Amino acid sequence: MRKHDNPLFQASQNQLTQEQLTEAQRLDHEELVAYIESLRKLVGEAVALGPHEQSDVILELKERLDKAYENACRLADDQTPNKQAIMKLVEVIMRAVWKGAGNDTLAHQELQQEEAARKTHYALLEHPLVADLLDPDSLILQNELLPVLLSAEQDEFETAITLFDPAQLSELCRQGEDLFGAAAESEAWQKAKQRFDILQGVLDSLGREGENA
Repeated sequence: MRKHDNPLFQASQNQLTQEQLTEAQRLDHEELVAYIESLRKLVGEAVALGPHEQSDVILELKERLDKAYENACRLADDQTPNKQAIMKLVEVIMRAVWKGAGNDTLAHQELQQEEAARKTHYALLEHPLVADLLDPDSLILQNELLPVLLSAEQDEFETAITLFDPAQLSELCRQGEDLFGAAAESEAWQKAKQRFDILQGVLDSLGREGENA
């Protein structure tokens, strides 16, 4: 859907027929139904946990809840209630993990780091583009990445580019030079060019940091 009426894509790519749109909506609905069913089963497992459950069972379930949160961020429609339910379950599980850690100082430090990392990760996932980019089965093709990034909303774009290392940013900038070398002037192109300038600025900044290190 990010390609639809997007001038950064070729004309053969940015026009979708009504049939294609209908099919995309059908697939979105099927994915949502399957997700809700799997989430119900997962919640049932979490509720059924015993007070003396093995730690590896608890942590494996938490990992699956984290994955369910990631999936919720990619789905169509507002998934806020499901995400809130998942977060509450994760909090309950983490309280059990903290209790199991007892007075182990090292374990406490590791748990604090894990919780900070999860909080950051969940915040990143609030941007749909970031959630799609982090998806191992992402539908965003490599040759479509730059147009998708440059047509994103400003805050989403700025968050998304933090996912890339200097080598990846350099390749995106190289592609951008080719893209804008043949660019037509329009408002959409101008906005994309502004984002591309930001991308180049980030790469230049990383390069200077590397020289000073």
